[in-house]
Amino acid sequence: MFSFIWFLIIGGILGWLAGFILGKDVPGGVIGNIIAGIIGAWIGGKLLGRWGPTLSDFYIIPSLIGSILLIFIVSFIMKKMHTR
Repeated sequence: MFSFIWFLIIGGILGWLAGFILGKDVPGGVIGNIIAGIIGAWIGGKLLGRWGPTLSDFYIIPSLIGSILLIFIVSFIMKKMHTR
């Protein structure tokens, strides 16, 4: 149970950090940060592999890059949807 909570906390921090680096807000607040961090970690792991320091089964560098990529794509899509 505690490992699942730790997993959510690390995912949230990664999502928040990716949004902070991009200067974009993640839709959904804290829940959006957690989702962006977890999905971004999965994307980063698939694209970049497993390397670098780990924290609670997250490879920090690929996870952060994947989260940044995810937030960039989502914010781009949201921006295009609002301009129509």
